[in-house]
Amino acid sequence: MSNKPGVARRRLAAKLRSLREERGDISVEHVMRELDWSRSKVSRIETAMTSVSVPDVRALCAIYEVDGELAEFLVGLCKQAKKRGWWRSYDDALTDYFGDYVELESEAASVCTFQIDLIPGLLQTEDYARSIIESWAPDLPDDLVRRRTEVRVARQQRLGDGLALWAIVDESALHRRCGDGEVMSAQLEHLREMSERPGVTVQVLPFEIGTHVAMGTAFTMLDFATLYDPVVYLDNLSGASYLEEAAEVDRYRQVFEHLRASALDPRVSQRRLDELRHRHAA
Repeated sequence: MSNKPGVARRRLAAKLRSLREERGDISVEHVMRELDWSRSKVSRIETAMTSVSVPDVRALCAIYEVDGELAEFLVGLCKQAKKRGWWRSYDDALTDYFGDYVELESEAASVCTFQIDLIPGLLQTEDYARSIIESWAPDLPDDLVRRRTEVRVARQQRLGDGLALWAIVDESALHRRCGDGEVMSAQLEHLREMSERPGVTVQVLPFEIGTHVAMGTAFTMLDFATLYDPVVYLDNLSGASYLEEAAEVDRYRQVFEHLRASALDPRVSQRRLDELRHRHAA
């Protein structure tokens, strides 16, 4: 993972820049005069090339006439950007794009995810996760496989403790064997147990519904309790996309609601999980 600035610092920089631009009558030169800053400092703050102090954020808020909840949010974002998240100890094991996702997930209040051919990462057992990681990168050194597996398991600690999860899993993921039958049986048992935890909902999208609105498109939507806008995360073999435009997020939210209506009821989903677990164990 590179040393590029984290999500919090990049978001803070973008918001400060947009606040200045929205004012229209406040130029970079105006900020320079008011705060006795160099052009380089303003530029580096607005492009996230350097960190910014809390007093500097408050000074910019005063110039932009921003106060109340938004000002406190920006100050909180500034403080958050200076913290070293737990995932930073795994910088050598994380790609840039997934490091961004882990940081966002660590701040999310809720996650809604639809997966087609695998169990969501927040609900994977260690053995299942290791099997997935090894299949994605067969030549990956064992130590890197171990560390990436540790990250996946560590992410799960917030479930039920500040993070709510609604997972819709296509039935194909429950049939596809990752590892041996014992690994899959244990994975489905874990999925069943997690589905009973407060704040965790699991629905199975059964084969019998046929075609549906998200054919071929797995996605994850993150919502935040703060002024953060919601984000839709899409990953692929070489990177990831983060959708933040309101119209795009609304489209995925509507799709997720359709999937919820099409999927089995959570209780019926638990019975389907029990049936398939016994098949893998046989």
